[in-house]
Amino acid sequence: MEKLLKNKRVSRFFRTVVALAFAISLLAPILAPVHAVTQKDINSLKGNASDLADQKKKIQSKLDALSDDKEEAIQKKRLLDDQISVIASQISNVESQIEDYAALISQAEADLEDAQQKEEAQYQLFCKRVRTMEERGTISYWSVLFKADSFTDLLSRLDFVNEIMDSDQNVIDQLQQMQDDIKTKQASLEQSKAESESAKADLVSKKSELDSRRTEANKLVSQIESNEAEYQETLKSISAEEDAIEARIVKLSKQLAAQQAAAGKPSSAALGGYIWPVPSRKISSPFGKRTSPGGIGSTNHKGVDISGVGYSTTVVAAKAGTVIVSEYSSSYGNYVVIAHGSGNTTLYGHMSSRSVSEGQTVTQGQAIGITGSTGHSTGPHLHFEITEGGVRINPLTYLTNYVKAW
Repeated sequence: MEKLLKNKRVSRFFRTVVALAFAISLLAPILAPVHAVTQKDINSLKGNASDLADQKKKIQSKLDALSDDKEEAIQKKRLLDDQISVIASQISNVESQIEDYAALISQAEADLEDAQQKEEAQYQLFCKRVRTMEERGTISYWSVLFKADSFTDLLSRLDFVNEIMDSDQNVIDQLQQMQDDIKTKQASLEQSKAESESAKADLVSKKSELDSRRTEANKLVSQIESNEAEYQETLKSISAEEDAIEARIVKLSKQLAAQQAAAGKPSSAALGGYIWPVPSRKISSPFGKRTSPGGIGSTNHKGVDISGVGYSTTVVAAKAGTVIVSEYSSSYGNYVVIAHGSGNTTLYGHMSSRSVSEGQTVTQGQAIGITGSTGHSTGPHLHFEITEGGVRINPLTYLTNYVKAW
């Protein structure tokens, strides 16, 4: 038994020496990432992106099913607005993916420097062990064993040699583990970089598609307005919807005021006190009787159109109040109505998106949406209305320092 034990330990010694020599050829420092922003976060965004793609396909199917019948013009515009909204959400999703990829790569590269330093330290330790062996010569281990003056002393010395061999093997194992881990992380990092570049290309494509759909939607409305005889029924439908919305706003405003009074919290309907709902002061279409731009649009404008806003300007509440309408209509597109007291309301139309819901209380200057060209609109602007005493009034009565652009 003692002879077998001795042979086993000597065999371990030779395996260790061979492993030390072989490991030298495996050393090749490689950068590696450590994910602080996880791939799971990005995968979640990709799942959302897939859902948006499905929504866009369904909308496109409905658009393809529509004929060129003039009676379907309103429906087509709404579907285009829906598709534009989905594409805008896709763009936001891809931008989030790119941000996550950038954070992931940045964090990985910072951590890689630390990993490389640790690997270098481990490599230096390995080299030190090898140099020590070279200086001693392979016989050094044997000399320790052969100097034993008894079998008991031999076993004691053999245990000491094994401790040294175990230490050498531990250095090798750690170094090899670092190499394996680095290779795996490096592959993951390269994949993230490739996917990030792919997302950037996808972003460019989607922005181009968004511009194309917006142009198509605005062109459709221009065709409706410039061919009044052909689209007579469409224009009547839009006008009737605006009248119905006006009556509904007055009704909801009175109902809200009554509810607040019954609750012992009557609302103030003090006149004035409005602020500009967007930073721009350019008025492209005035209130009331007008010659519409290019002959397009109503000649009895119920509010003012504020231009110079594009598709990304934040719309804020012109006055504090309660949201009584937040929806989409064929005429106003995405629009919000805020009640400021009985018969006193403001309306914000043609927005690309809305960020408030019915029943929500808002403060003056609070964001309620983003400008756009939804509904019956030929380009990005904000349609803004003020109602006092249940009657629409000219907003420019209160909004001063405007720039005439019609």
